[in-house]
Amino acid sequence: MSLRFDLPQRLPLFPLPGAVLMPRTRLPLHIFEPRYLQMLEDSLKTDHRMIGMIQPEGEALCSIGSAGRVVAFSEGDDGRMMVSLKAVSRFRLRDVEEGFAPYLRGVVEYSDFNRDLGPPETDPGIHRERLFPLLHRYMETHELSTDWDAAENAEDEILINSLAMVLPFSSGDKQALLESPTLGDRRELLEGLIEFALHGGDNEERLQ
Repeated sequence: MSLRFDLPQRLPLFPLPGAVLMPRTRLPLHIFEPRYLQMLEDSLKTDHRMIGMIQPEGEALCSIGSAGRVVAFSEGDDGRMMVSLKAVSRFRLRDVEEGFAPYLRGVVEYSDFNRDLGPPETDPGIHRERLFPLLHRYMETHELSTDWDAAENAEDEILINSLAMVLPFSSGDKQALLESPTLGDRRELLEGLIEFALHGGDNEERLQ
């Protein structure tokens, strides 16, 4: 990924449980709280237009989040802002700053996630003939729908990262998916989470 701006060492933080931004994906957001509307306005004034998505963890924040660049926004009739964030890089949160702004700012480092700025990842270990039957059963069990043609034709990274973002896993599971070092690691964890959900626990036989 070629950037036209330097990665900022300080980011406005948007803590949101259950919302993770995987590498090379986009995340739609509806922003309506005054402090985060201010955050968006301030971000749009910068060259990088970046916001740090991060999940709360108890009374604190998770140590790893994702920096996303605002690539589209529109205002609704009710004053809400509809925003599209494009992933730039995951980051490690080093410190949280509270200042005059009504929102938090984070001191962040990107060095652990250099592959996020490189070419799309592939997963040589993926077996779609195993993954898709699991996914079909999971979707039926949870009464979810998807565009199967698009899913089957998607590249490895888009498929795995999109599933990791949209499937209704717990916040902790989504954080574990975000922190997976490689696409293969993320896919293995994703399959394990789907299997576990299908079994309703670990007392039944594993799928063959």
